[in-house]
Amino acid sequence: MSDTALSPAEVIGAPPVCTSYAEVTEIRSRDPQAIRRALAARRRRPTFLPEDGRLMLVAADHPARGALAAQGRPAAMNSRTDMLDRLRTALARPGVDGLLATADVAEDLLLLGALEDKVVVASMNRGGLAGASFELDDRMTGYDVAGVVEARFDAAKMLNRIDLDDPGTVQMLETSGRAVTELARAGIVAMLEPFMSRRVDGRVTNDLSPDAVIKSVHITQGLGATSAYTWMKLPVVAEMERVMDATTLPTLLLGGDPSRRPEETFAQWRDALALPAVRGLVVGRTLLYPPDDDVAAAVDTAVGLVH
Repeated sequence: MSDTALSPAEVIGAPPVCTSYAEVTEIRSRDPQAIRRALAARRRRPTFLPEDGRLMLVAADHPARGALAAQGRPAAMNSRTDMLDRLRTALARPGVDGLLATADVAEDLLLLGALEDKVVVASMNRGGLAGASFELDDRMTGYDVAGVVEARFDAAKMLNRIDLDDPGTVQMLETSGRAVTELARAGIVAMLEPFMSRRVDGRVTNDLSPDAVIKSVHITQGLGATSAYTWMKLPVVAEMERVMDATTLPTLLLGGDPSRRPEETFAQWRDALALPAVRGLVVGRTLLYPPDDDVAAAVDTAVGLVH
């Protein structure tokens, strides 16, 4: 999309540092310390959870892993300004609590004033590039714990794909466990997104059977020296009641890139959100790139299910 300016209605709290994408690039080139100042000045929410105990978060960390497709469109996320337009629309909708993103996306939105009074979840391990031979050696190429603390963000997310035949898995688990411990010591939520994965014809595939998801939950919820600040981020699969019986940890549901119709996706979310341990949604491409491109309507529907 275009180099559009924010309307006053989209600005919450302090005035944005930038009002256009051209200004974002100008600030980045001439005054990079503006990002540090904006992080320090950003108005945070007083608590991680809103009063109703449920969260509606928008996810935008897929591009950093080279995953640019959405809804059957291979290049859907190629344009940064188009993606930012969609994110700004989503974050401005009533009931949207915050963002999951890598530093580049989070800082663009920060400069544009879109993160005031929002929960921000930092994405940590993006080294497992989609389609790479090293995809399951998923290293911490995004935020580290110190960066999350310095940014005064609320949580940090790790993707934990477990392939029992891939030696890269154990390094990912060790690194994630260490991050869980360090985040907890800083009083910051660690959000873990586990899958049992395997290569099929050379391509990494996540096993979404209930028993595989349950196994992945048990493995990852044991990471770290404490689970006091650990949350799960899980796919919506068959037999969700049995899946959720595998954990007492608070859980957010992920959206993925569904092939089914939106009505079917929303119905699945509604049923899963009724389970006691499920505390909300973290959804990216499903809401940012809906089939009809009506981001606001898709987000409003999801918000209605969560809150």
